[in-house]
Amino acid sequence: MTTSEVDLNETKVRELWDAQSAGLSRVLKVGGVCYLNAKPLLHHLGKLCPNLVIEYDVPSRLAEKLAAGDLDIAIIPAVEALRGEGYTVVSDACIAAKKAAKSVILYSRLPLDRVRSVALDAGSRMSATLTRVLLAERYGVKPEICQFGFEEELAQVTTDAVLLIGDRAMTSKQPPGFPLRFDLGCEWRKWTNYPFVFALWVARPGVENLASWHRLFSIARDHGLADLVNIAQAASRELVLSFEECYQYLSENMYYRFGKDEYDSLALFRAYAIKHGILPPSAKLAFYSGPDLG
Repeated sequence: MTTSEVDLNETKVRELWDAQSAGLSRVLKVGGVCYLNAKPLLHHLGKLCPNLVIEYDVPSRLAEKLAAGDLDIAIIPAVEALRGEGYTVVSDACIAAKKAAKSVILYSRLPLDRVRSVALDAGSRMSATLTRVLLAERYGVKPEICQFGFEEELAQVTTDAVLLIGDRAMTSKQPPGFPLRFDLGCEWRKWTNYPFVFALWVARPGVENLASWHRLFSIARDHGLADLVNIAQAASRELVLSFEECYQYLSENMYYRFGKDEYDSLALFRAYAIKHGILPPSAKLAFYSGPDLG
């Protein structure tokens, strides 16, 4: 997207809010993922729409807050969107990976068909479910599951495998005693030939003006993708990673548009999650723009 296109979109979205914000009865509470992978979706959002209060947290907590009604719209794990009652996906902006995710890493002491226990990152719901689906469906194992807490160190882990997500996965070195490393985005792609969808913009029941939010989140995403250099520069200072590593992660590893392949991938994931008792057979999801799932 060119600078002129970005400027034009910003003009359009401001006109949209001048025309429609008077119909909003209150400020909208929005939940944004606090990891680097969400920054292209969020970096310009507050500037584009002052009718938002953005709360940042890990994906698992955002899902809990949306379910409790503490948030109106949030970027939540796709599995929690499927599990929720009356949720609607309000944007084609998403967090996905075409191949390697780089920030969803399973370390293992053993080949995966011999794993009997796994510690799952406490910030994760979608990647945790992906781990369980992959192990059960592809490797035929259903290990004992425990949580790897936010304050825990890798040296404390006693399980056969441990899942790390987000910035912790990107900044952690391969732990001693875990010689095997699996990027779960790569594992899903090799197995299914689909990209993997980690998170979606989801509205709770009762949120109005979905057409406005649909347009806003897409434009905010496009602004973010046009500004990856600045986002990567800031992230490199914050995470103590190189600019090149942050830029490559945002521009090549992560993918931010929900299309047909992403829909088909999510449908397949849903089927496996139901098969293995992780989701109920009734799990479904409405899309503001596009066919419902389930």
